[in-house]
Amino acid sequence: MRNTTKTLTTVLAAGALALGAAACSPSSSNDKNGALVVAASPVPHAEILNYVKDHLADKAGLKLEVREFTDYNTPNLSTQDGSVGANYFQNQPFLDDFNKKKGTDIVPVVTVHLEPLGLYSHKVKKAGELKKGATVAVPSDTVNEARALKLLDANGVIKLKSGVGNEATPKDIVTNPKGLKFKELEAAQLPRSLDDVDAAVVNGNYAIEAHLKPAKDAILIESPKNNPYANFLAVKKGNEDDPRVKKLAKLLTSPEVKKYIKDQYQGSVLPSF
Repeated sequence: MRNTTKTLTTVLAAGALALGAAACSPSSSNDKNGALVVAASPVPHAEILNYVKDHLADKAGLKLEVREFTDYNTPNLSTQDGSVGANYFQNQPFLDDFNKKKGTDIVPVVTVHLEPLGLYSHKVKKAGELKKGATVAVPSDTVNEARALKLLDANGVIKLKSGVGNEATPKDIVTNPKGLKFKELEAAQLPRSLDDVDAAVVNGNYAIEAHLKPAKDAILIESPKNNPYANFLAVKKGNEDDPRVKKLAKLLTSPEVKKYIKDQYQGSVLPSF
């Protein structure tokens, strides 16, 4: 057993070194003549980036590589350590919280779109139909949980204490007429929870991945007016002037991309430029 463990450890270590070498390959953020590698959530971020790659990048002289991630931590960590040159998946309150907690220095470059957060249910058609003691699933990360609770507050389902910010939790609820119970889940798990809870507040990208149509299926949805949760292209501080980043920023806010977002997502994703 001891020899087997030692052998396994050696293999794993070698694998880790290989992955590290791959992360520092010529396509990484350090090679300004190589492809710009961008970490992105699959939907809609990677889809939008792949549209740029397939239809606009060559003409602009941009080599683009899109790497998909399904969590909200790895893209920023990979941007910070240089494994990727940029990321596209997050909003400003989330980034502010991440930088504060992780000691990273990721900065936004250009704002591209908004994915309205929505309340979904397989059991009721209106929020007012939720029964007393119903269970509502919400994202477990700090900013998106606060965002979910603010959505419920804005629609009169609950009331949060005055002045609560982007760190609001169920403990900040001062009025809860239906005695709702809140279940905290990783954001990616929320669509799969709909059969097990009475309702769930789901981020737009995960809703779309689960074949939900926010503009049609959500029983409550965020208003885009003065919404601080628009998603942007981001880089490690100091890389804002990378010529590849500037080219991508211009393409992501082009008329062609605006039309693509409107046509492709039919109101489930909204251009923010």
